[in-house]
Amino acid sequence: QVQLVESGGGLVQAGGSLRLSCVASGRTFSSMFIGWFRQAPGKEREFVAAITSSGGRTYYADSVKGRFTISRDNAKNTVYLQMNTLKPEDMAVYYCAANRGIVTMTPTLYNYWGQGTQVTVSS
Repeated sequence: QVQLVESGGGLVQAGGSLRLSCVASGRTFSSMFIGWFRQAPGKEREFVAAITSSGGRTYYADSVKGRFTISRDNAKNTVYLQMNTLKPEDMAVYYCAANRGIVTMTPTLYNYWGQGTQVTVSS
C-alpha cells in the first residue's frame, strides 16, 4: 500500500510561484510512475505533469509546458511540482497520483491518490 500526502498549496498572485510536494510512504516509491493532476470546481480532473520512476523522462500538459517543472527525489520519497508564472486558470485542487510503472496521463490508470492541496491564484 502506498500513501501520498501533498503540501505546498496556498494563495498566490498571478505571475507568482508555488512549489508543491508529494511525499509517499512505502518502499516501492522509486519504482512508481507519478503524476500530478488538478481539478477546478465544476470541471473534470485533468492531467498536469508526470515523471518516470527514475526521473529520466517528464511529461506535461500543453497548458503548463514551460511554466511548470516536475521532479523527484527518490531518496526522500518525494515528487515536486514547481509552478511559475501562475495564472488564474491554474487555480484548482492539485493531486498527486502513482501507479506501478505505467506511463499514462489517464487518471483511471493510477492506483494511489493523495488528498489534494488547494492552489488559489488571484488576478
